[in-house]
Amino acid sequence: EIKTVITTMPRTSPAIFCLLALATIHLSSAHNKPEDYLKAHNEARASVGGNCNLKKPQVSKYSETIAWSSQGEITAAEFVKMYMDGKPLILYDYNSNICALNGTKCAIYTQVVWRNSVRLGCAKERCNNNGILNFVICNYDPRGNVFGQRPY
Repeated sequence: EIKTVITTMPRTSPAIFCLLALATIHLSSAHNKPEDYLKAHNEARASVGGNCNLKKPQVSKYSETIAWSSQGEITAAEFVKMYMDGKPLILYDYNSNICALNGTKCAIYTQVVWRNSVRLGCAKERCNNNGILNFVICNYDPRGNVFGQRPY
């Protein structure tokens, strides 16, 4: 079972938000409780046979996934689903440990399901700069996508 401690993040400028997201991980909306992010990640990991106990990151060496939308709020489940639904298109081959389509989306998929990442923190922010952008950032510790290792 995955567990974490995530607190509320105050509204702030995008620059401060990014710094805060990198320093410590929080949630800014009651619509997505910490359990929502954990549940979505747990379901993704369970779908490939992974499991772990997640806690709030205690060190700064972690990897990050970022999603944004100008169409509305991104829920915790939608955040993870974006990367899990794309798996057939990504064509990650477990036996060769290679992505047929190299790039960011494949790296995010493998990070979401990375079995050795045991601490998770997610932040969500809505920015109103010449239009509305909704961001979700999740950080993983220890970082995944270690060369030569498989995600699960």
